[in-house]
Amino acid sequence: MILKGIHHVSSLTANAKRNLDFYTRVLGMRLVKKTVNQDHTEFYHLFYGDENGNPGTELTFFEIPNMARKYPGTNSISSISLRVKTDQALTYWKKRFDDLKIDHGPISHRYGHATLSFRDSDGHEMSLISDQNNSGVPAGKAWSQSGIPEEFGIVGLGPVKLTVRYLEPTAQVLTEVMGFRKTGHYLTNDNTSSEVHVFETGEGGNGSEIHIEQRKDLPEERQGRGSVHHVAFRVSTDEELHQWVNHLKSDGLKPTEFIDRFYFRSLYFSEPNGILFELATDGPGFNLDESSEHLGEQLSLPTFLEPRRKEIEARLKPLPTTSRMRKFREERED
Repeated sequence: MILKGIHHVSSLTANAKRNLDFYTRVLGMRLVKKTVNQDHTEFYHLFYGDENGNPGTELTFFEIPNMARKYPGTNSISSISLRVKTDQALTYWKKRFDDLKIDHGPISHRYGHATLSFRDSDGHEMSLISDQNNSGVPAGKAWSQSGIPEEFGIVGLGPVKLTVRYLEPTAQVLTEVMGFRKTGHYLTNDNTSSEVHVFETGEGGNGSEIHIEQRKDLPEERQGRGSVHHVAFRVSTDEELHQWVNHLKSDGLKPTEFIDRFYFRSLYFSEPNGILFELATDGPGFNLDESSEHLGEQLSLPTFLEPRRKEIEARLKPLPTTSRMRKFREERED
């Protein structure tokens, strides 16, 4: 029962069309699945990833139209990162962000890695992180049809940062319950110079790390557009996931039961500061209902929602097709 690393991160957007444009045109990620929120089928749930949507590369968004902006604070997933291969890639991205007028910071260094902070169209706090000095959980493969040079493309999810009111309870769950290892700490680059504690699992490295900052001086985050909803960690098999249900319960946590998400199986639980964690299996994967060549091109529905397809499609606002998005990207960048 060893967690293999980060599986995916799920966030909140107020506008699926604008979100699709940012992550495919600006960042060059692949839309690997266009589906709906299984609990609120009138809204999209979009999945972006590497060329094949491999576990550890997936960034997903729940659409909630007209959602108010978030109010940042503690007890939150306060920022996420995306992996690129080299330090040189960050120079490419800084120029690209300048050209496209994307809000970003300078290239800096964090815990031995070059990074470039930026915000997406909903105000998510994000950064690109270089794998040049990284080892551990392997990265994915950048999408070859993104329009971004492959050597500079995004290849997976990097460290996820939590901001909490009380460090020790969260650290205890990570290390004593979930099997993470504490590897060190660093100071933030902002005016507070707070200490950030680093934990890793599995083979370690950028694809496995959780960074935690304790901030007792902040109010609790009010979620809105630009908030991260949850972070998921990789489990190998369905059998192992069932074992985690019993393991978490025995440690006093309250996980959900085994949930079938069609493209993977999962369970959820909240750690002591109230941040939502998910454990998710690596399979069966996104090519279950679409071929690898055509991922994300059609509205995909799990089998239990398929009988309601006409009703669901009628309530969704159409999104640009892959070919239309590619043409739009080319026109915008000429």
